[in-house]
Amino acid sequence: MTFAANTINVQSSRLPFGAQYDGRFKGKHILSVSQFDVHDLAYIFDVAEEFRMLVRRIGVMDLLKGYILANLFYEPSTRTSSSFIAAMQRLGGTVIPINEVRYSSVSKGESLPDTVRTLECYADVIVLRHPEVGSAALAAQYARKPIINAGDGIGEHPTQALLDLFTILQERGRIDGLTVTMLGDLKYGRTVHSLAKLLALFRVRLIYVSPKALEMPAELVDALRARGVCQESHTQLEEVLPETDVLYVTRIQQERFADQQEYEQLKDVYSITPQVLRAAKPDLTLMHPLPRLSEISMAVDSDPRAAYFRQMEYGLYVRMALLALVLGKA
Repeated sequence: MTFAANTINVQSSRLPFGAQYDGRFKGKHILSVSQFDVHDLAYIFDVAEEFRMLVRRIGVMDLLKGYILANLFYEPSTRTSSSFIAAMQRLGGTVIPINEVRYSSVSKGESLPDTVRTLECYADVIVLRHPEVGSAALAAQYARKPIINAGDGIGEHPTQALLDLFTILQERGRIDGLTVTMLGDLKYGRTVHSLAKLLALFRVRLIYVSPKALEMPAELVDALRARGVCQESHTQLEEVLPETDVLYVTRIQQERFADQQEYEQLKDVYSITPQVLRAAKPDLTLMHPLPRLSEISMAVDSDPRAAYFRQMEYGLYVRMALLALVLGKA
């Protein structure tokens, strides 16, 4: 399956599969979904699809042999960190993994710019996860090598949004005309913030389902409304599930709550079970960025509509594409 821009069309934009590319990503930072247009998405997804086929056919390639990735994670991560490590190794490169930053020179008071400038002496690209909004942009101000934002607090998670969009294309074959429902923690969930911004490039209907205390930030809703995006908010999933094409579930994030009592009150407010899915469309696509807690029952995993583990695999190919693009080797 290939993803030409006529597959992910927005108005009259087109980019035929296999078209010559101007190398605009070479040496560039990946900081926000706002930096992408539909032509960028079409190209990234074509490259990701090519890597998907190559991984299945030959496993490991040597495209990035001799290149080094520094994986700099100030927050705990399993999926994103492992995904980037696997992506770099599948492309033949090597990795400096830094997952326990509190035990590094940061514990001695070293600034983020100094840490980044040090690591780029050893590596060709840096993947950064940090708890503060804007941290990736700050790092990019001082870096000579490409910075890839792997999550900055409650801000953005652009590579997750790209893999989410790639998942929707793989599972649905299109984006225009879909009704996408986002469920759970929409206030602190950086994955939904970034995905909503990407989906705004298409003709979609966005439905937000959350407790009042965890609604999508008003400034983001207003910005998408100004772009003509159809949006609506609810507190109950059953009101909108029968008309949903893609259900994107997020966990209630304990680590984002200052008041733990509030977290206890909200953590189990939604739970997707086989019984709940009886009201959903037969071709529903059920997604989750993971990790999950109680918001999706493990009894749902065998349902063919459950796409969240396929979603993780798609993420490998998207991150392979991004690494190859910023290093000028796609």
